[in-house]
Amino acid sequence: MSMLAHRLDESIMFEHKPVMLEPVIAALAPKPRCIYIDATAGGGGHSAAILEACSEANVIAFDRDLEAVQAASAKLAKYGHRAEVVHASFAGIYEWLKQRNISRVDGLLADLGVSSHQIDSAERGMSFRMEGPLDMRMDTSEGQTALELIESLSQDELADVIYQFGEERRSRRVARCIKQALDLDELHTTLDLRRAIVRAVGPQRTGGLDPATRTFQALRIAVNGELEQLKVILALAEEILMPDGTAVIMSFHSLEDRLVKRAFAEKSVWQRLSTKPVIASPQEQQENPRSRSAKLRAAQRRMGDEFSPEPPSYGAQVVSLGRRGR
Repeated sequence: MSMLAHRLDESIMFEHKPVMLEPVIAALAPKPRCIYIDATAGGGGHSAAILEACSEANVIAFDRDLEAVQAASAKLAKYGHRAEVVHASFAGIYEWLKQRNISRVDGLLADLGVSSHQIDSAERGMSFRMEGPLDMRMDTSEGQTALELIESLSQDELADVIYQFGEERRSRRVARCIKQALDLDELHTTLDLRRAIVRAVGPQRTGGLDPATRTFQALRIAVNGELEQLKVILALAEEILMPDGTAVIMSFHSLEDRLVKRAFAEKSVWQRLSTKPVIASPQEQQENPRSRSAKLRAAQRRMGDEFSPEPPSYGAQVVSLGRRGR
């Protein structure tokens, strides 16, 4: 993967309204001559807010989506040397920092939500509300598409993915119908996938959710290795943050939030800034429906015996699959 910094023109269109700007800035409390990592640049909204909050702060923003890198580069260009935007996944951040001889930073932010641009782009294949290819990759330059993943898994393995990552209790029926559609050459687009899911579970909404929501979430998480990436960013935050440096993680579903909560509960490493997650205000939830499922957790890095002067290398951790549903 390319990890080059990008500076592109301001014509790039990338719709992504940053969530909970005020709580993010309050938690990070940007200070002069400090370095902050925005691990999910998106459209550059959070990075810009950090730079605006302190005129002498510096931000290095990363994103695995090239379109996000382009958009953030355009938005942050006016901040000159104080902002840099890099194409890299969470797993690539440490190596990039090492190459630049940056061993410690003062704050780290990760907004784990899928951007509105990604969801609303039919060609990304992340939404069942419009027809597009079964892709679902955040970084379209590498990795398996959702269709390739489905083709590579056995029916039982597919059911495991849908149950573990989508918490879909009818995962075995869903997997069977998806595989049947594949065998009949009836699985090419997002709407084909939704039809296969509806054949398995029916068209009724459950708890306000479309019947395809959980399966689409599961496949997207699996395609992008989202939980593995989250474990990487949590390990990275532990290793590179200065004592009293702050990690701010914003999650959008329970699987992510549980991992963050568990990590920040390690008292020898973290001092939580609040016992419960911060949620968006009623006004923000009304203005930006995407914020309704967001949970923000923040913690400061303690100085402990395990704090070493140089961060060790590490790799992505594998998330084990659980039992299948019905």
